[in-house]
Amino acid sequence: MRMLFLLALLPGAALADGLVAARVLPAGTVLTAADIIAPAAGGNGLSAEQAIGQQLRSAVYQGRPITAAQLTTPTLVNRNQIVTLAYDNAALRIETEARALGAGSAGDVIRVMNLASRATLSARINPDGTLSVAQR
Repeated sequence: MRMLFLLALLPGAALADGLVAARVLPAGTVLTAADIIAPAAGGNGLSAEQAIGQQLRSAVYQGRPITAAQLTTPTLVNRNQIVTLAYDNAALRIETEARALGAGSAGDVIRVMNLASRATLSARINPDGTLSVAQR
């Protein structure tokens, strides 16, 4: 009985088997080395290399463990964001502005509206945050 009471008093960091939040991290935070505390030797959870650069799905409080289920690839394009849309075909490249009709990460295909023609089409998100017309 006393052992259970003592375990309940320990902070989450003492029980964690992986990375721990160094401060309160709101949902949507892209993790950096300053945001996490590496576990003691022998931890078999998430590694710092796997977590840095990932985005949190939910808030994590200081001293609490960070799990792989709480992480996702960073959102590069948000809904209603004005983006550069490019069409590439051999030596031809056409660029215009478009409005994103959805959100996504690198490699995702989302719907966009060309601001000049008001046409909607599918576009793939590039790692630099621009979009390319999805080829069929």
